[in-house]
Amino acid sequence: MLRASARCMSFFLLSLWSSTAVAGQDSAQAVEMSVEDARAIIDRVGKGRSLQPESWPGGARVAVLLSFDADDETVELRTGGNSINVLSDLQYGRIGLKRIVALLDRHEIPASFFIPGISLALDPHKAVLINQSGRHEIAVHGWIHENPASLSRAQEKAALQRSIRTIEELAGYTPVGYRAPSWNFSEHTVDILRELNLLYDSSLMSDDSPFEILRNGEATGLIELPVSWVPDDASYLLPRNAGAISPRDWLTILKDDFDVAYREGTMFLLTMHPDIIGRRSAIVVLEELIDYIKSKPDVWFASHRETAEYALQQSAD
Repeated sequence: MLRASARCMSFFLLSLWSSTAVAGQDSAQAVEMSVEDARAIIDRVGKGRSLQPESWPGGARVAVLLSFDADDETVELRTGGNSINVLSDLQYGRIGLKRIVALLDRHEIPASFFIPGISLALDPHKAVLINQSGRHEIAVHGWIHENPASLSRAQEKAALQRSIRTIEELAGYTPVGYRAPSWNFSEHTVDILRELNLLYDSSLMSDDSPFEILRNGEATGLIELPVSWVPDDASYLLPRNAGAISPRDWLTILKDDFDVAYREGTMFLLTMHPDIIGRRSAIVVLEELIDYIKSKPDVWFASHRETAEYALQQSAD
């Protein structure tokens, strides 16, 4: 059984269980649902036009996006922070972040760091460390890794505004990207992201390539850089997860995933967490993956911001 704060995966499983339970309770009503009603539910947030360019900068075949959700203690703090041991476990992310930045610097490749506002405020040195090379971006990841679907519209917007202000103050620039905590949208998330003038989101899962988000069937201008539970360290490397595998087994999965992205000429987006991938045995595997990717010709390593900007530019040409 996953521990209560076992990062995004445990929250996903809880959400899945809850939705399944509700679906079971409501199955009598569900069988009466019309196609029109089903479409209206699905279309609240949908996939619009593809923003996959014909090629990536310099004629590259594939875009490689490395992202790190530097949550640290927020996953426990959001429920009150009662477990000292869990807080200690999550604090390892500070050690992991140093290893990650050092690895990226050795390879001179960019990455995107999605950080809850309070996590950055608790440790402002994160911004200093990430900004040193000038290659990376810091993006929005909620205020305290809150569940957006549990908030009112006003609360959700206020939390994101607070996080944006914190990044502006500590990183020195206005973030343009967002990743929902636990990849969990609310009914209002898309509208709020548009109101706050964000360029892209990276929380949805309906494709492997960039696309424009639709809201109730209407184009929003908001770019989606889709994620997946497969290239995500929390899905496989949490020791207390009954389904956990070794980092080297996960490396095999990632190589296969990258190889298909390379063959198709699309995008390989990897989601990681410093307190997981930053562990000694895992960081070794991440470097092996980077070496493997770099052994292929025509690969473009890019931040999420660079990818979104390029996809938008190409779609306008």
